[in-house]
Amino acid sequence: MKPLGAFLLRGLFLAALGLMAGCQSSKLQPTFSPAATGAVTLTSVALTNQIDPQWLQPPSQPFTLGPGDKLEISVIGEVASKATTVVGPDGKVYYNLLPGIDVWGLTLDQARAQIQQGLSKYLKERPMVSLVLRGVESKQVWILGRVQAPGLYPLTTPMTLLEALSLAGGTLSLSAFRQQEATGASDELADLRRSFILRDGRRLPVDFARLLQQGDLSQNIYLQAGDFVYLPTAAMREVYVLGAVTQPRAVPFRDGLTTAGAVASAYGTLTGAYLDHVTVVRGSLSQPQVAVVNYKYVIRGEAPDLALQPGDIVYVPFSPYRYLYRYVKLALDTFVSSAAINAGTSLVGVQNVGQAGVFIPVGSGVQIVPPISPPPIH
Repeated sequence: MKPLGAFLLRGLFLAALGLMAGCQSSKLQPTFSPAATGAVTLTSVALTNQIDPQWLQPPSQPFTLGPGDKLEISVIGEVASKATTVVGPDGKVYYNLLPGIDVWGLTLDQARAQIQQGLSKYLKERPMVSLVLRGVESKQVWILGRVQAPGLYPLTTPMTLLEALSLAGGTLSLSAFRQQEATGASDELADLRRSFILRDGRRLPVDFARLLQQGDLSQNIYLQAGDFVYLPTAAMREVYVLGAVTQPRAVPFRDGLTTAGAVASAYGTLTGAYLDHVTVVRGSLSQPQVAVVNYKYVIRGEAPDLALQPGDIVYVPFSPYRYLYRYVKLALDTFVSSAAINAGTSLVGVQNVGQAGVFIPVGSGVQIVPPISPPPIH
């Protein structure tokens, strides 16, 4: 490993190239020599992403309406005026004689004022309107994976990660864990090392093990609309092959599976893939271990391969990078994006293909959007 002084100099060089955004490794691969024939070893990589202090503060903005939100509207004093409607895809509500009032982005008080103003054009006296929020679809968070009640949860008030997990029933209790261990059934246990939160396509550096096992509230961030929380199973029996391969997918683990075998199970590499630095990531998302395999030499029988373990991520890069943390970041970003798409697709009822599900690489532009019910007719 390079001495600390050399590491700092390289860090300055990276900053100049704009490669230091997001994370940085405390251990660098000294050389990526394609001629190396020694045993492949795993190196610990410390990712220094930090929790933004703003994430620990409750948001100050009030709730605003959007498409899919369900409203109960009535004119005070008029018993027959009560009706329930849904904010349409155009952001408008349709009530009584109103042709459509745009409430998208308005608070409840602002929306009530707009409806009152609209009704006053048809009534002799200015009406007093009651507006009650009965359901939320425009602002939700995804809580999926190994929780008691996975699904979409409305975000009407500030909500922390712990509160969201509590709404989803939480992960299995210690007593439930012991009961399942006794029967040999532990598929439902959550793997806190691999659990993650995605926000705007970016993985947040939240350590679920520190939060749920050690009670570290510095990891208990406030969620935002659209956040995707995922807790995978601890009984993972697959290896994930991602990047520049023909079919990025989860490969069922079997004894003796190596990097070359996993890549072959993904139908080989794409033209232009950088085969000298095939990266294997193992362990937690916060403190992963990584090995670099010279796949080109492995398939020629000129370099040793690496025996894989369940849960390993095999990432075939499209281009070379000088620093190990860059490969780790690409591998992890691709993994969490693919896992999120899999889980989200399953939730909204899209049929999965194959035993391992649908894997779509990061950058595909695919988005999972829950359906919005049309406004009811009264």
